[in-house]
Amino acid sequence: MYNFFIDFFMLLLPFGEKEYALNPSKIICLGKNYAAHAREMKSEVPREPIIFLKPPSSLIGPNDKVILPPMSREVHHEVELAVIIGKNGKNIPQDEAMEHILGYTILLDITARDIQSVARERGLPWTVSKGFDTFAPVGPRIVAAVGIDPHNVEIGLKVNGEIRQRSNTSNMLFKIPQLIEYISSIMTLESGDIIATGTPEGVGKIEHGDVIEAWIEGIGILKVHVV
Repeated sequence: MYNFFIDFFMLLLPFGEKEYALNPSKIICLGKNYAAHAREMKSEVPREPIIFLKPPSSLIGPNDKVILPPMSREVHHEVELAVIIGKNGKNIPQDEAMEHILGYTILLDITARDIQSVARERGLPWTVSKGFDTFAPVGPRIVAAVGIDPHNVEIGLKVNGEIRQRSNTSNMLFKIPQLIEYISSIMTLESGDIIATGTPEGVGKIEHGDVIEAWIEGIGILKVHVV
């Protein structure tokens, strides 16, 4: 839920026996980090990480509402394992990367696919298609970094009870230490920042009235409503 008394875009998520005030300076997302998803998008499998940003204003919490923007006719779901940074760092080597992680949660990279397709054709950034308010649901909780093996958990998503996405994080092309090393070579990672590690195959359209349930083994189920 939002805590308006602290910061408009702050979310409180359960973290162990307490709550963690999630207030990232940035949300860094990975494109095509699962080969099967790259193929379904008719794209080449990348040779190095593809990153883009979502604004913190796109964050919403569990049981909240994804608002479909009137300028898009085709909005898609994408379920992702999200890394929450716990310690600031710049130029972090792979062998120290895991020390900078607070924990893990689920993030939905909601995408206006038709807008993104036009941007790709024109060689433009994906900011508009990825950046609408409510386009980054997270939750249902943060699991401590030692709580799961982030490179071997089931990840999936249902829409209205129908399984749309189901895979395993072992299928990620670029593992979390590689991502942290690469991203931190470009920009400083700050405590609370979110890295969304990419989505597996099975992305698809969502519509008014849909109920989305995304899950990651060891974290739980993130449920949101589409309006």
